Amino acid sequence: MASYTPKNILITGAAGFIASHVANRLIRSYPDYKIVVLDKLDYCSNLKNLNPSRSSPNFKFVKGDIGSADLVNYLLITESIDTIMHFAAQTHVDNSFGNSFEFTKNNIYGTHVLLEACKVTGQIRRFIHVSTDEVYGETDEDAVVGNHEASQLLPTNPYSATKAGAEMLVMAYARSYGLPVITTRGNNVYGPNQFPEKLIPKFILLAMRGQPLPIHGDGSNVRSYLYCEDVAEAFEVILHKGEVGHVYNIGTKRERRVIDVAKDMCKLFNMDPDSSIEFVENRPFNDQRYFLDDEKLKSLGWSERTIWEEGLKKTIEWYTSNPNWWGDVSGALLPHPRMLMMPGGVDRLVDGPENAEFESANLAINTSQIGVQVPSSKTSVSKKPALKFLIYGKTGWIGGLLGKLCEKQQIQYEYGKGRLEDRSQLLADIQTIKPTHVFNAAGVTGRPNVDWCESHKTETIRTNVSGTLNLADVCREHGLLMINFATGCIFEYDAKHPEGSGIGFKEEDKPNFIGSFYSKTKAMVVEELLKEYDNVCTLRVRMPISSDLNNPRNFITKIARYDKVVNIPNSMTILDELLPISIEMAKRNLRGIWNFTNPGVVSHNEILEMYKKYINPEFKWVNFTLEEQAKVIVAPRSNNELDASKLKEEFPELLSIKESLIKYRLPDGSELELELNFSSNNGFNAEIEITLTQLGSG
Repeated sequence: MASYTPKNILITGAAGFIASHVANRLIRSYPDYKIVVLDKLDYCSNLKNLNPSRSSPNFKFVKGDIGSADLVNYLLITESIDTIMHFAAQTHVDNSFGNSFEFTKNNIYGTHVLLEACKVTGQIRRFIHVSTDEVYGETDEDAVVGNHEASQLLPTNPYSATKAGAEMLVMAYARSYGLPVITTRGNNVYGPNQFPEKLIPKFILLAMRGQPLPIHGDGSNVRSYLYCEDVAEAFEVILHKGEVGHVYNIGTKRERRVIDVAKDMCKLFNMDPDSSIEFVENRPFNDQRYFLDDEKLKSLGWSERTIWEEGLKKTIEWYTSNPNWWGDVSGALLPHPRMLMMPGGVDRLVDGPENAEFESANLAINTSQIGVQVPSSKTSVSKKPALKFLIYGKTGWIGGLLGKLCEKQQIQYEYGKGRLEDRSQLLADIQTIKPTHVFNAAGVTGRPNVDWCESHKTETIRTNVSGTLNLADVCREHGLLMINFATGCIFEYDAKHPEGSGIGFKEEDKPNFIGSFYSKTKAMVVEELLKEYDNVCTLRVRMPISSDLNNPRNFITKIARYDKVVNIPNSMTILDELLPISIEMAKRNLRGIWNFTNPGVVSHNEILEMYKKYINPEFKWVNFTLEEQAKVIVAPRSNNELDASKLKEEFPELLSIKESLIKYRLPDGSELELELNFSSNNGFNAEIEITLTQLGSG
């Protein structure tokens, strides 16, 4: 069997889990090999994973994206790369159900860019493509022999489908252009440095915190687990002894049910499994079993060395010694995490003074010729915060409050300068600010109320429809989650949802209120168009209330200024409680449509009774009917109850509307200096749309 000896190896995704172990092993064992590692430092990457190699003369780190053809071509040529080990990929199955386009972009398009660069340069002698056992699909529960390398590919989830698609491209380039490729398909891997969205590190960190271990479904799913150093050795063997054009399974015949993994963890942490294991909703499709035939790799001389018990103890020891390796991972420890995937990701640079410098010979490339970011030589590299928000709606109520909350939580943020309808300005904002999340609290609601939109329809469409879609599209192109503040004023009580019944409109219900042009634009955007963007989290706000009665957009302040008001129970949003939740939703990378109101309803009269009790004991008001109201307004107003059970399930601590009003109740009149104008305003029913700013300064 001929042995292959590389000279200059490019390892993609090498700040990630498996690739970092492979890179460190090769750098340590083969000082004559030059190892160039390329990583965009996404959320599950960490430069600290490469600490063992940072002082080695044969190591070079480059921050960049495999999707950049210019960068990849530049590296192959200037570094005289003859071997590529392609690990870079989005790998978490849960994420693929919520953001499948990012998996296509990273796993398929990124691979295609690498392959094309190999074809153009014509200098690659080995291209090792790292795939997964999941491309085979589900293995029969009673199968005695595992999937062998010639088995049919039958992926069952978006992640494995993109990996199978990438394999097809690799195969095509091998056949069409003679590219010397080798493909690997591996079982689950565990060990030090793994980002805790995966099962074993998640269980360890939760157990360390004394929290329950969540199991999808009933825990009967079977998986095979290999220790990371054994896998690194497998890649070392394949690199030197693997045959071009072949596929190699990297697996083990030792299988474990997920429930048994949890019980083993409980045993090592002295936890009671009956009270410590929590069964949660299964993911959309959870393959029952993956089982590989690993005989082909064994014929090259590789074998599994680390038994389960030993590997698990080593892994636990590492996490207990390095509990803060990944910083704040609360979002990853959720039963169904949705981590943000974005170009450039979250830069997790090396911590501590002992790790603050990198030798320029090991890190620098000529950045004047190519747009690649690398740490400067001999300069201190500070740890960057995990979050940076770009907020649109600076001069609006919601946008202003978001900025104050970010300051309070010490989250970096900047307000967007661009107009939503100008795509080039939005792109400039994103490229300049480099946010991790975007908040859209900008839009047209009309002044003094939504009646303005009836006579300014073009302006309303330009911002509420075109502008919002424009921002969502730009965000998706850049892999950014957009938190979009919308309105619940797209429903009205009907036969299926009668007033006072407690039956609220759910997120999936079709809007039934188009009485105002404002509501039409909002329903059109959210319900018909924006739902096609899987990078958007839409929050339906209604009748926003806060303890700041100086703001004229506060629902309480509005109706306190009217001589006459209707008295109808409605869902409402207590901003003091719910705006911090919107930031938490960004941290959790939640997506889709959410009724963003406190559970339950409260009527106008109940609100005004509180106002009279806490603010102005002499205050009086008069009710009138909807028919009487209709005579003094241009466009009808929406009245409804939204079902907030989805939000309540995600945030169990969420208070009902009346409980929240009590907790964040109006301050005593002696504590507040207000000059409210109680003059008649034609008895308007207060606008029940979200209060946002009209675009201009962002």
